[in-house]
Amino acid sequence: MTDWHDLTLGKRPQGRWSLTADWIIADTAAGRRLVQGGEVVVEGDHVVYVGTRFEGEVAARYDMGAALIAPGFVDLDALSDLDTTLLAHDNWPSERKGRVWPQSYVDRGPYEMYSPDELVAQKRFAFGQLLLNGITSAAPIASLFYREWGETVSEFTAAADAAEEMGLRVWLGPAYRAGGMVVDEGGVTRPVFDEPRGMAGLEDALAFAADMQGRGLVSPMLAPDRVETCTADLLKRTMAAAEDLDCPVRLHMAQGQMELQTVRALHGKTAPELLDGLGCLTPRLLAPHATVATDADLDRYAANDVTVVHCPLVSTRHGGALRSFAKLRDMGVNVAMGTDTAPPDMVLNMAVGMMACRLVDGHGSITSADMFDAATLNGARALKRSDIGVLCEGGKADIAVFDMNDPAMAPRIDPVQTLILGATGRVTRATIVDGRLSMRDGEVAGIDMLAARQQMQEQFDGLVAKYPERTLGHPPVAEIFPPTYPRLKGA
Repeated sequence: MTDWHDLTLGKRPQGRWSLTADWIIADTAAGRRLVQGGEVVVEGDHVVYVGTRFEGEVAARYDMGAALIAPGFVDLDALSDLDTTLLAHDNWPSERKGRVWPQSYVDRGPYEMYSPDELVAQKRFAFGQLLLNGITSAAPIASLFYREWGETVSEFTAAADAAEEMGLRVWLGPAYRAGGMVVDEGGVTRPVFDEPRGMAGLEDALAFAADMQGRGLVSPMLAPDRVETCTADLLKRTMAAAEDLDCPVRLHMAQGQMELQTVRALHGKTAPELLDGLGCLTPRLLAPHATVATDADLDRYAANDVTVVHCPLVSTRHGGALRSFAKLRDMGVNVAMGTDTAPPDMVLNMAVGMMACRLVDGHGSITSADMFDAATLNGARALKRSDIGVLCEGGKADIAVFDMNDPAMAPRIDPVQTLILGATGRVTRATIVDGRLSMRDGEVAGIDMLAARQQMQEQFDGLVAKYPERTLGHPPVAEIFPPTYPRLKGA
């Protein structure tokens, strides 16, 4: 056996090489199987063998010991900024805590609260966090609350460069919108629209998508921001363009009461009902979060092969839940997974998703296999890919290695159940993407995560300091986000 640490971070090893471990998840013609004492052999960017001991020649073998080698996670709502929703969990209502622009801020002119360099830096840091958690394929998502309007082509071009440098497979597209929510001095929230600006954003996104075609680890995606911030014409043009580009579209809908009430007031329908009438429910559509979807909405998803992107951690933090994973699964709806919040921990999301489903439908409604498949196979299906989210001969060498010997994770039982019910993503030892070692033992290719962590904290603190400018009544930060307990005087 060769020392695992001899491999160069960020590089693809030469020749045919292998990983061995106590446990491996293998995808076979008969279905997904656990291999005890197995081996994965990689050559170039592909897996050439998964099973018991490989009898052929390899340039090097690396024994991971008490570990689970698995397909890397597919995250279809992957956090790519510094998560401002963390500020909302203990601070509400949202329209008085900077989560909705006040009219006074709109009148003075919204502006970018991060510099171009800061926008790029936060995406690099976020990509590093995804790799730390065993995520090998990601469709990044960021908030537009602190943006002037939408995301820019320049920042996403830099994001594409970062993904290729660091070794993360991504579906990218700058978010655009035709409107936003505004709260007046009386506390009344309403949508305001600027459709030409939304159409210009779509054109920019299409130009970016054309540039990304065939670019290594980067694929195009169209990302209209939220259904309540888009006009019907913008949605129709987006779906038509996605057909021409042959790319996915992610649109947040059926995710909260503000959206539900706004779309009903504007159109007299729920968001899925609106899109169905526009001919915009298609297999290309990735739809987080479905937590306020009606039974009729779910029927529409099932009939049109829409993928629901389940983000249980962020939903349950806000008191919501998918109702339920088991119900959608039994209806034939493809349920994939997203993280959408900090930490971008897919293992934790699987655990919370399992618990939420059992609270709704009972103990026998869902298994660890359901959750793991959603985080791998179902995400790949949504992207129309058969070579990711799997660990099999001919598949991409997108691999996550999880430590099964962590002292905080005992006793160990079945490795998948132990991972989901007894661990978090912090037990991820390595992440391999396209045959490249992108993360090993907390080190990420192309970035110093410890130094970046300090930079990101300073950047986030600077953002929070600006919240009074974009909060109703412009109260001080201490009033918008009071401490959990009163501060000790004199301290």
